Amino acid sequence: MSATLTSPLDEAALGPGVRVASRTIDRFARAHDASHYLLVPDAVLVPQDAASVARVFDAVRAAGRTLTFRSGGTSLSGQGVTGDVMVDTRSAFRGIAVSADGASVAAQPGATVRQVNTRLARFGRKLGPDPASEIACTIGGVVADNSSGMACGIVENSYRTIESMLLVLPSGTILDTAAPDALARLRDREPEIAHGLQHLRDRLRGDPALSAEVARQFSMKNTMGYGLNSLLDFDDPVRILEHLVIGSEGTLAFVAEARFRTIPIQPAISTGLLVFDTLSDAMAALPGLTALGLATIELMDAASLRVAQGLRTVPDAIAGIDVQGHAALLIEVHAADADALAEGKGAALAHVASLPLTTPARMTEDPAERGELWTVRKGLYTAVAGARPSGTTALLEDIAVPVERLLGVCEGLTALFEKHHYEGCVIFGHAKDGNVHFLVNERFDDPEALRRYEAFTEDLVELVLAQGGTLKAEHGTGRIMAPFVRRQYGDVLTDMMWEIKGLIDPDGILNPGVVLSDDAGSYLADLKLVPTVESEVDRCVECGYCEPTCPSKDVTLTPRQRIVLRRDMTAALHRGEVEVAAEIARDYDYDAVQTCAVDGMCGVACPVDINTGDLVRRLRAEEAGRFEQGVWNAAAKGWGAITRGGGFALNVAQALPAPLVTGVTKAARAVLGADTVPLYDARLPGGGSRAPQAQSPVDAQAVLFGSCIGTMFGAEQDADGVHGEGSREAVRLLLERAGISYSVPPDAGGLCCGTPWKSKGQLDGYTTMSERVLPALWRASHEGLLPVVCDAASCTEGLHVMLAKAVAERPEYAALRIEDATTFLAREALPKLTVRERIGSVAVHPTCSTTQLGANDALRALAAAVAEDVYVPEGWGCCAFAGDRGMLHPELTASATAVEAAEIAAAGIDRGGFDAFVSANRTCELGMSRATGRPYRHVVEVLEELTRP
Repeated sequence: MSATLTSPLDEAALGPGVRVASRTIDRFARAHDASHYLLVPDAVLVPQDAASVARVFDAVRAAGRTLTFRSGGTSLSGQGVTGDVMVDTRSAFRGIAVSADGASVAAQPGATVRQVNTRLARFGRKLGPDPASEIACTIGGVVADNSSGMACGIVENSYRTIESMLLVLPSGTILDTAAPDALARLRDREPEIAHGLQHLRDRLRGDPALSAEVARQFSMKNTMGYGLNSLLDFDDPVRILEHLVIGSEGTLAFVAEARFRTIPIQPAISTGLLVFDTLSDAMAALPGLTALGLATIELMDAASLRVAQGLRTVPDAIAGIDVQGHAALLIEVHAADADALAEGKGAALAHVASLPLTTPARMTEDPAERGELWTVRKGLYTAVAGARPSGTTALLEDIAVPVERLLGVCEGLTALFEKHHYEGCVIFGHAKDGNVHFLVNERFDDPEALRRYEAFTEDLVELVLAQGGTLKAEHGTGRIMAPFVRRQYGDVLTDMMWEIKGLIDPDGILNPGVVLSDDAGSYLADLKLVPTVESEVDRCVECGYCEPTCPSKDVTLTPRQRIVLRRDMTAALHRGEVEVAAEIARDYDYDAVQTCAVDGMCGVACPVDINTGDLVRRLRAEEAGRFEQGVWNAAAKGWGAITRGGGFALNVAQALPAPLVTGVTKAARAVLGADTVPLYDARLPGGGSRAPQAQSPVDAQAVLFGSCIGTMFGAEQDADGVHGEGSREAVRLLLERAGISYSVPPDAGGLCCGTPWKSKGQLDGYTTMSERVLPALWRASHEGLLPVVCDAASCTEGLHVMLAKAVAERPEYAALRIEDATTFLAREALPKLTVRERIGSVAVHPTCSTTQLGANDALRALAAAVAEDVYVPEGWGCCAFAGDRGMLHPELTASATAVEAAEIAAAGIDRGGFDAFVSANRTCELGMSRATGRPYRHVVEVLEELTRP
């Protein structure tokens, strides 16, 4: 398989604003999305703006090629894959601009729904579309698929909330649909499109029967084919074109910017779970519940409830049921305030009291209880997809039917699962919209299984269409249902769709085979095979939820890409394509292993609980030689001396000319490798302070575990330009000031959370350190009686991981309580401290560790105690300094912090500067200081200074 284009694009035509990625590893990494299709692009183009996209269109047309847009890669129907030219619309298109009152927002296609909603939250507003994949799905995909979600239905989706767009048409014409002269420009530059759309509009409107059918089709959630309802809903060809593009899945135009009308956030929410003896009872209750105006009504069938009973947290409403034919509806009331919520909840409970429920109904506003209830609904995908047999693909499909026919369709689906021997299938979804999802697992490497899938699909199409439904409600037509558009709409309306395609994209350069296909078997082509690779990642469903939070996403690879490339190398070897596997492997070490921050944020986002860092750490362990393992094991035994030596070396380095030290480290890196020798620069601090001395007072209320980072790296300067003693000393002083007695374990300076060994895959040394640390903490805490408080969040997290690994062999260690200083001090010390005078403003950098520890609220609380104005950047993320990773690969930290650094700079200008910059971990502070040029310190250091007598 060639790594270059067979018909090269004219680079001169592409221009300087388009980067071409054609390495084998680049092409395979971007080939995978959340669908069950796999095509490897010949090249990936990365344009920078609308004008460069127009040039891409020209170059692709001239070369006789076709192209497919790719942004978040969360699409499920195959609309984001291609074997030709892929155009990355995420990397350079992430802009978000909110109007002064938040009533509208302009977003580029690479911005995620969560990022946009984060920007809107301060105005009490949000986007209308609310897809479950909002953490990762992007505006480009939301518009291209006309995505909806649990609450928005068909009244607040993209089609209904779009105000205008900036479009690039296949001819290269750039059209701003908000411009006053948009219609005149369309008629001047694209007369065939303007006149053709008018003609189609009049033709459809002139046929009452066809108009009625289109109105019926789009009276429910429907993402099959093109949105012919735009021909009925709008007169202006510009508005028609704009709304045809919505849901067109990248087959008609490129959306360089979408401007939405936003909707108010309803912050007061009450949630309840209604359990019925039968699905029939649940469906009978649906019209009355819908009439109440409930924000959400989520259906779960009997199979779903059985799966839910196996989850870690099971609500009382279903915990003790012997599930037979039961069904449940998860309902929510949303309101603007507490009074409105009380009224809505009262009405709901009054109505529910008359329903034939299996268990008594109750509704709750408690966030923890609401979270448990939603875990039942959202945990279904995790439980079923994560437990699927290795080598199988999880297929998440969706359909919609008129609500009154939902019962028959659900019963029909269950019968189809039994007929085709699909086991463990669950049905769930948005009942008030007649929209349900179902999940099946299939092997596409087995011809017999493939025939089963084909037969099941045919039966599914018959079932849904017989009930007057649509074969795709939310996920887009894609490749999977393109051959069935004609079955759903009939010849006349389908031919009209083909006319639209030919009118707007006459050369057929945009995403062929998607939305429309006259090849009845095209949905069976290019199915993704999922070879078994490693136990850590075999359950990956390639959804992409991990990607937005990954610190290396803009410099090398994402967690999903690290995983799929392992699959690709295995598959290539199975096919005998040794060269392809070798080309991927050649670049894999740097792109996948060396530049992974192993920060664990991917595990937080992953719906099937994969921490790709576990894979990377194992690969690092396999690469480490016996000598290296021995050195690190020895270091674990004498860690106190090592950290003191490191601090001394940094002090010496500071005394020497920085260029000299940098030059020495560069030379060493050239000989020993960039992943072995850290790169010194003048922005690194000097060495730190000595560890606290051991003490064990009889009235100790906590154990102070001082991080060894404080010995290695010195503290940042305080507000007066004086170097402090660091977070260890600050925590110690705050404990004393609050009257909290503490102990310090013996040889505290020689103990470590183990992260340096674990992150590098040095397993022997990690075991050695674990065997030193945990017994010491067990004794110091009086066998778990006292909490262990650590001053550095990453070290706290490291101790949590160390403890979790040890409990299997030493179950008594489960009694150990390890807590970060931020949470302990916010709860126990802050109420006993007096802040002399708060500073004006503080910028806060939450860390990946404070996030995973659930300590971000405590971090903000401490910041609020010391400053009048607390600013947390909306674009904050892992800094990727990751211990020494930021010194080994500075480009990783530079890329990971770029967005946050820019936001901090802008916010500083708006506020006239910040009085302090804080975080909760020394190495993260180093990374952010390097990125912003501002002195980041641990928040406890500022708190200690401002509470001095």
